[in-house]
This record gives sequence, C-alpha cells and structure tokens, in this order.
Amino acid sequence: MNVPFVDLASQHAEVADEVQVGLADVFARTAFVGGEEVGLFEAEYARYVGARHCVGVANGTDALELALRAVGVGPGDEVVLPANTFVATAEAVSRIGAVPVLVDVDEEHLLVDVDAVGRALTPRTRAVVPVHLYGQVAPVERLLPLCAAAGVAVVEDSAQAQGARRHGAPAGSLGLAAATSFYPGKNLGAAGDAGAVTTCDEEVADRVRLLGAHGSRTKYVHEVVGTNSRLDTVQAVYLRAKLARLEKWNQLRREAAARYAELLADLPGVRVPRTLPGNEDVWHLYVVRVADRDRVLAGLAEAGVGAGIHYPTALHLTPAYRHLGLGPGAFPVAEAAADAILSLPMFPHLAPVQQERVADVLGSLVRG
Repeated sequence: MNVPFVDLASQHAEVADEVQVGLADVFARTAFVGGEEVGLFEAEYARYVGARHCVGVANGTDALELALRAVGVGPGDEVVLPANTFVATAEAVSRIGAVPVLVDVDEEHLLVDVDAVGRALTPRTRAVVPVHLYGQVAPVERLLPLCAAAGVAVVEDSAQAQGARRHGAPAGSLGLAAATSFYPGKNLGAAGDAGAVTTCDEEVADRVRLLGAHGSRTKYVHEVVGTNSRLDTVQAVYLRAKLARLEKWNQLRREAAARYAELLADLPGVRVPRTLPGNEDVWHLYVVRVADRDRVLAGLAEAGVGAGIHYPTALHLTPAYRHLGLGPGAFPVAEAAADAILSLPMFPHLAPVQQERVADVLGSLVRG
C-alpha cells in the first residue's frame, strides 16, 4: 500500500461542486481582481481567527513582509525570529532591508525559545516573529510583556497554525499583526499561492492594504512605495469553501495524530511530538525524530510511504544566510533537530489503515 504525504484530491472532492458554482459566477461577472468574494472571505477569516481585520494578499511571504512594514520595520532594523523555520520567515525581513536576528528553539517542542529572545533584544530591535510551528502556537503570552517593555512589536508567523489556539485564543489574533499562507498544502489551502494579514489594529490593516496596492488609495495617487500583492478572487472562492470545513478537517488531523501516538508509543528509536500545555494543536505536520534519519527517509520512500523534512538545515547554515557569520554550534537545538526530524503523512482524510502501514514500515526501518 502506498501512502501519500498529502492528499489534496480528497479535500477538493468535498468542495468541488460549491467551488464550481462560485467560479462560474466570478467568470460570468469577470470580477477577477478585488471581486466581492475577496471581501467576504476577508470578513469570514477575520471572524474565524478572532481578529478585527483581514487583508488578503498574494502569498504568505508577502503577508509577513507587509505586516512587518505596516508595524514600522524598516531598513537596518532588527527582527528576532527562530532558526528553525522556513526560509520565508527570514526572507521577508531581508526584503525590507532589515536584519534577521536568529535565536534557538526549545528542545521539546521546537518552538521559539522565549529566554533566547529576551537575550537577543537590542535598541535596534523593531519586531519579534514567533513561528507557530507544525500546527501549534508559540508561547506568545510570555513574549508579549517582554516585547511591550522593550517597545517591540510581535508579528505572528501563523502559516502552519490556521485554527490553532493558545489558552483558548486563536493564532492570528495574539500579536499586533499576524501573517499566514494559504499555499495548497496548508490546513487552509488555496488552489495556488495566497496569503493574508490579520490584526485587531485598524491602522495596521489600513497600512497593509495601502502597501499591497502600490501605495495607492486613489488611482494614480501613490502615497508610499508599495508593491502589487492582492488575493485573487478565484482563490477567495476556493478558500471560502474550505474555510467552512476547516474545523472538521482540523479535528480529523487531531484524531490522526492521536492514532499515530498510539501506534508509535512503544517503538524504540522514534521520538513522537508533544503538544505544549495550553495549546490546541491543529497538526499541520506530524514530526517525529529518529536516528539515521536520511536512511529512514529513503526507506520510507522505497516502500511507497510519503515523508518529508521540515526543515533539513537551520537558517544560519543555509547559503543565503551564511553572511550572518553564525556557523555550526550557534543554535544547537535547531541544528540537532535538523538532523533528526522526519515529517510523516498527515492530512484530514488519512485512514487508520494507512497510518498502520506508515507505522509498520517506520518500525522495520528503525529496528534496523
């Protein structure tokens, strides 16, 4: 039995008829840019995450860049973020001309180390970006007073945590602003690239919308240098249909995670993920840690089991960020994790029999 890493086809099958109707209306009205569906989705997603405002943009990287610019980050400013994240988190900082300041993560959950953040703050720090990794929320409640005392904005990277909560509060509503990605493989995935910024601050929302529209509120009047980053109407149609099902799909992910925990509980050599107390995890990824990870990954692929690595290299060791001058040993937890982490198949329609196959193959590989 082959087991895919993700199964977008099953999700699409649930929404296909509804999407077809919505798309037919969009094409009939030729409302391809800024159509009614965009505004409806923005309002619905803002309500979902408990924010007052949502601004749709072209992708998650743009969302983070625009959110940072909107809270006042500019060239030469420092932005603190974890070393264990996708390159886009740092890339958004670099695109502004700001300086990414990396810190390590906690050993158990691989979320940003709050104490390390405190040590990294300087008079040049303008923002901290906690990454809500693998489907659970970073301990933002500890960051907020730390950052408030330093006059530093908290901008959440919520790309992997749509529907996740911390002490009952939804990801995307905890900082001054939050950026998310609707890349197809996310818990809430579009039919292509898409993203959004959520915030409870009207001025931040207005600034994001201005920056994403060439710095213009009125045609041919450009107040600031912006960019072109808008959520396509077609993507809004698809996202509205999926958003209506997101809570159900996230619950299915939780059930799949619980099955994995049972299947792998007695398997020596496999370290299963743990949820940080206070978190309601949405299991965007199910990430275990194993020795000799690359051999295990190859063995899974040979047996027809999809798997991945999120992420194989800590940011400071990637070629793009070697100029930071941080070599091996700078962030030992992130570096050790990069050598051991392994993402197993995880999606809402993952069947118990598929998970049993994953566990059997994984067990045979770690036993040698």
